[in-house]
Amino acid sequence: MLAVLCPGQGSQKPGFLTPWLDLPDAESRLHSWSELAGVDLVHLGTTADADEIRDTARTQPLLVTAALLAAEHLPMRQVAVTAGHSVGELGAAALAGALPAEAAITLAGVRGREMAAACALEPTGMAAVLGGDPDEVLAAISAHGLHAANRNGKGQVVAAGALDGLEKLAAEPPQRVRVVRLQVAGAFHTPYMAPAETALAAVAAGTTPNDPDRILLSNLDGMAVDTGRELLDRLVRQVTAPVRWDLCMATLARLGVTGVLELPPAGTLAGLVKRELAGANAPEIVTVKTPDDLPAARDLIARHGTVDETSTHMSRDDNHAGEASS
Repeated sequence: MLAVLCPGQGSQKPGFLTPWLDLPDAESRLHSWSELAGVDLVHLGTTADADEIRDTARTQPLLVTAALLAAEHLPMRQVAVTAGHSVGELGAAALAGALPAEAAITLAGVRGREMAAACALEPTGMAAVLGGDPDEVLAAISAHGLHAANRNGKGQVVAAGALDGLEKLAAEPPQRVRVVRLQVAGAFHTPYMAPAETALAAVAAGTTPNDPDRILLSNLDGMAVDTGRELLDRLVRQVTAPVRWDLCMATLARLGVTGVLELPPAGTLAGLVKRELAGANAPEIVTVKTPDDLPAARDLIARHGTVDETSTHMSRDDNHAGEASS
């Protein structure tokens, strides 16, 4: 069974889309999608510097676009599972047939702009909390008035909230813990993003989704999304809710995923999966960073993919089984 992953913010690098523009129709596609996103995707993916593509309003539609552009050159019908980290969920939803690509990019543009606006309301930030006892880490985050915005697997939690709280956490970390401030402008996936959630909900209400045609995992709890309406509800809630990527990876393991393909800008999620799902049953992983990686990606899909569409759905009973084991 094959899973395709769409990365989230922080995985981008200057110029990472440059080689993709050599593919037929890629540049015209990006110009068309730029109108929907409200940003110049060609510039952002090729000539923009690191500071420019760190801007949430620009980064979010750029990441969704990159994943969808690469996916157009792969046999996605053979993919059984899709999942995305944070804004990557919009790309995963499109790959699962739940949203048209155009709707995913439009929503990413709105999401990015509104989250950037919410960041400007109060001085907040985020920090990676690495190592330590999980319960002690979560208790320390809460004790400093912060939120566990991302839980990315063993030994990696992202704390978010007021800057003074982050400073106190860094000054008084739990035992065997390293705190690393992240270069982001606000506290994503926390109540500080409430204005952005409201704005995204208004736009999402005018979007007509489809039911996913394969297993589409949600960051809220790692479970599969059954309907298009549930998908939109979860995508909106995710703006202020923690990203439970740890639970998504647990579901990949429980499903028996044997192959994992990360779309561009690839590397971050592949690293998390490699660390979390190590051992005898570890999946084979391929990262797609440039068009040169497409042959390896097609080979992985051919060996781990499926053409039996009846196997690409997770039942509600499977969801409940996952809840009981998590």
